[in-house]
Amino acid sequence: MLEKREWVRKKKDHLRRALLLEPRGHADMSGAILTEAVSPGSHAGLLFMDTDGYAMMSGHGVIAATTIALERGLLMPGGDGRTIVYDTPGGTIRAVATLGPGHGGERKPAAGALSPPNDRCRVERVAFINLPSFVLHPGLVVKLGARRVRVDVAFGGAFYAIVDCEAVGLPLAPSHLPELRRVGTAIRDAVEAGWDIVHPLDPAFTGIGGTIFTGPPHQAGADLRTVTVFADAQIDRSPCGTGTAAIMAVLDVMGLLGEDRPFVPESIVGTRVEGRVCSRGMVADAAAIVIEITGAAWITGDHTFLIDDADPLKDGFRIA
Repeated sequence: MLEKREWVRKKKDHLRRALLLEPRGHADMSGAILTEAVSPGSHAGLLFMDTDGYAMMSGHGVIAATTIALERGLLMPGGDGRTIVYDTPGGTIRAVATLGPGHGGERKPAAGALSPPNDRCRVERVAFINLPSFVLHPGLVVKLGARRVRVDVAFGGAFYAIVDCEAVGLPLAPSHLPELRRVGTAIRDAVEAGWDIVHPLDPAFTGIGGTIFTGPPHQAGADLRTVTVFADAQIDRSPCGTGTAAIMAVLDVMGLLGEDRPFVPESIVGTRVEGRVCSRGMVADAAAIVIEITGAAWITGDHTFLIDDADPLKDGFRIA
């Protein structure tokens, strides 16, 4: 999958920019590409992309791709009709959908696609077993102007710098997104400049994938509100599946993660996922937890994008 990702980066990166940037996308867009599988027993490969490049793993990418693949009949799932095993650049991921009755709209398989067993089924939720999560650097102190900010660096499918929003004096509200973008990028750069960020068992995972700000929830039933700033200062609209796993690893080390119920973060737009500890182990010398992430996605449309070679903006554009 790393070779596939590199081929796409070298040969087809103009399509990533064309689809995710304006005028077809926007500065905070994410995407995923289904490919042929590379491992026995896997149903497909899955590559993840954003407006800055390509990620090793994406939780909301798995949830969305599984929803689309099953509702549109793009893949033939496992024998239970609801399990898809993906090869990703970060490893093999097993996703299981909870199926319900159709939502009432007409849905037709894409041209050449396999018809689903029940063409009116709805993927209500998707759960996947994530890569082992662990804390790499607890309690780093980063200087931001006159402030000294405590940062925990943890892995949940990517490395994240996790910060309490009160430490930086910024509430987690849409009106403060410009400052959160700026501060999140500054924290990422400071951590990468001061510490080595490399997975102890897989050197393909390097660097900080994003900065996660945590704060009090705005809705009943949520444990935290989280805002993830990743790639080129993108804001994650979801609670971030891999980021949720990284936060849970930090909470577990602090003795604050209960196992009697799921951990539920909410996003900047109020959406939620659930994280539940499945097992425990070690990653090199670090205690690790394997987490099941569960969330939902909804198909918003089927699109045909046109790319005209005469268009001076055919490869997309970004306005800072």
